[in-house]
Amino acid sequence: MHPQSFSFSQQTWHRLKKNKGAIFGLVILSLAIFISLFGYLIAPDASPNADLQTVEIQAKKPGYTQLFLKIPDKKNNTQSWFTTLISGKPNEYQLVPITNYTIKNDLLVVNKFIDEGLSISQSYSIFQLTNNNPSAIQQNLITKKYWLGTDKFGRDILSRLIIGTRVSLAVGMIAVIISLTIGIILGTIAGYYRNWIDEVIMWLINVVWSIPTLLLVFAITMALGKGFWQIFIAVGLTMWVNVARLVRGQVMAIKELEYVQAARALGFTDLRIIVKHLLPNILGPILVIGASNFATAIIVEAGLSFLGIGVQPPQPSWGLMIKENYNFIITHNPMLAIIPGLAIIVLVLAINLLGNGLRDAVDVKTTPSAP
Repeated sequence: MHPQSFSFSQQTWHRLKKNKGAIFGLVILSLAIFISLFGYLIAPDASPNADLQTVEIQAKKPGYTQLFLKIPDKKNNTQSWFTTLISGKPNEYQLVPITNYTIKNDLLVVNKFIDEGLSISQSYSIFQLTNNNPSAIQQNLITKKYWLGTDKFGRDILSRLIIGTRVSLAVGMIAVIISLTIGIILGTIAGYYRNWIDEVIMWLINVVWSIPTLLLVFAITMALGKGFWQIFIAVGLTMWVNVARLVRGQVMAIKELEYVQAARALGFTDLRIIVKHLLPNILGPILVIGASNFATAIIVEAGLSFLGIGVQPPQPSWGLMIKENYNFIITHNPMLAIIPGLAIIVLVLAINLLGNGLRDAVDVKTTPSAP
């Protein structure tokens, strides 16, 4: 089959899969999306915001294991599978860290773990723990392994890292949608119609451009308030300027080409020319700057959360995790802050590699080849 007979999407995928860096980025981003969607189903701590605190085991190193006694919670925690997927599942048990236990008649005597080398003895009724089924007492004794350690509140770092993926991807996605929508519309109008419309839009772009990004984000965040959704909007409203300048320049360069003049001569409307002929031919640069904005939004959100004006506790965010644990970098357990930092680096690198690969793959000037 001749290469020209393949559809544009087939040609794009064929060129993309030849780029090892782009495929690496695609795999990492796909894995991050899967984790963000099903995080509460795969996280060891599926409680809301992975906020199960056990202060006795705070700041433990990766691979730490602890024996726990499960004490049933009398509350009714029944909820749907979908609710668990979206917001987690309330704890059905209270977990008490213990060092060892003995059974005496109808009592379970445990040494409750307080700190390294320190414990106190406590007794529990086996009948109450097992709901009148003493033979099931072993089900109330579990050993948990914290693969990435615990933070200063005794929460599972791995679980918070998994749930925090949702915040990073969401802020990047919403920021890109907002910035691309505003930037493409204003940039296209300015580059296509020029004259006074271009002057007004360029004046607005230069005004926004003159304000440092972080200061503008601070101002918008303070106006909208601190929180989950506010940070998305604040980051998105500061990134459209780059898109608008790029689109304006690309449209100005392309609109004078012969095929655009031919479309005008055939009586096509401006909207059809822009949508069908201009935007598809500047898709490559738009994808690159979209990927760049995605990565920048993740970094900005992490920075704002680190400064305390981004996502608020107890909701997990990679930047907030660094803030909560950065003191341990110069003490005994630097991995508590390094792990979320590495997660940010890997995700940002993957997004940039994928963006560059997509730019090359959708380049219509590239000679297509057969899959």
